[in-house]
Amino acid sequence: MVSYVNALLYGVGGIVVAGIALLVAFQEKLVYVPVLPGLSKSYPVTPARLRLPYEDIWLRSFDGVRLHAWFIKLFPECRGPTILFFQENAGNIAHRLEMVRIMLQRLNCNVFMLSYRGYGASDGYPSQHGIIMDAQAALDHLSQRSDIDTSRIVVFGRSLGGAVGAVLTKNNPDKVGALILENTFTSILDMAGVLLPFLKWFIGKSSKGPRILNFLVRSPWSTIDIVGQIKQPILFVSGLQDEMVPPVHMQILYAKAATHNRQCLFVEFPNGMHMDTWLSGGDHYWRTIQQFLEQHIPEKKENGSSRNNNDFEAR
Repeated sequence: MVSYVNALLYGVGGIVVAGIALLVAFQEKLVYVPVLPGLSKSYPVTPARLRLPYEDIWLRSFDGVRLHAWFIKLFPECRGPTILFFQENAGNIAHRLEMVRIMLQRLNCNVFMLSYRGYGASDGYPSQHGIIMDAQAALDHLSQRSDIDTSRIVVFGRSLGGAVGAVLTKNNPDKVGALILENTFTSILDMAGVLLPFLKWFIGKSSKGPRILNFLVRSPWSTIDIVGQIKQPILFVSGLQDEMVPPVHMQILYAKAATHNRQCLFVEFPNGMHMDTWLSGGDHYWRTIQQFLEQHIPEKKENGSSRNNNDFEAR
């Protein structure tokens, strides 16, 4: 009996040690996936392939890393909202162009697409600290442009991009007008327990165990600690068939934000998966975002005041 118990304890200990080794050695590869399996790091297409007029933008992050981005305008004089889009962790901005093409048409907006460090044509290697600086460089660039309405900058982040966007929005209440979060996790700490279930008792913001592995995570991306500090309007878009991030993460984020912020809206899409909620959601998806923007980032009248749907209905 004693030998059996000892063997069991050794087995559990071995699993924990193996989990620690995996976290230490491969965590960046689990969190950041700049290159999809079987594909190259380079962009397979550019906006020109979809007949979208765009600018190649080159930026320097605060620590000197050279970053690449695309700025796509609906038309040269478009004064509509400008969406600062932060992508999921896998692949690069070129893989999001079809969605952005529809976004331009449906929302009458401009879109700025940033390649995080280590992604696409950007230099460097991804890390949480570095990507936060990259996002700030993109926002600072947009805020200094004279060809857009800088009072109508909206941050849109999906999955990892939502974590990035939440930090940026919290840090820039005077530059970001609103935030859209789609299929975003509460934290990488919680996601570690989802990806490696045997670790869930030892890691995570919501773990009931001792959380002894939390300190090993170099990119915790703890959105749950950030979202409650955001003052701007937030739209939460949740695909209920998300196969990567459990939909309950979005519910938890919304509950935390709504406690402190009355300008929060939570919308579920029953057929939405992690990457295709924009597609499976169809017209309802785009109308939801359009109405959110019209309410919180209204178009300015020529006399400087704003108008929204209620102004149109009153006419």
